Amino acid sequence: MFRQNIQKLIDKLDGGIAGVLMGFDGIALDSYAKSGFGDSLPDIQTLAAEFAHLVSQARRTVQSLDAGALAEVTIRTDTVTLVISVVTPEYFLACAMLPAALVGKARYLVKLTAPRLREEL
Repeated sequence: MFRQNIQKLIDKLDGGIAGVLMGFDGIALDSYAKSGFGDSLPDIQTLAAEFAHLVSQARRTVQSLDAGALAEVTIRTDTVTLVISVVTPEYFLACAMLPAALVGKARYLVKLTAPRLREEL
């Protein structure tokens, strides 16, 4: 069921490349990647695993500053944009897209998908 929800999110997003549901320990529960992007972009599981530590650090930082709970992080490079949303205290959803994709639409779709994934967990 995880993959179906992740695939729906990516397929609805023009410029969507891949998505992954991953634990903050860097272990993926499930993922989906569109074909046709080849070696030009990093693998979503590798990207998310590498950023899991960064997002964990950001969570601890905002908590220590009494700034509330971290909900979302967006990382943009010249080849890919990554929207990371906290689904539960143990898991996050990462959505990778082309730089020209609409980040606002991705954030909206992630926001719609997260509760479905939370129910499945």
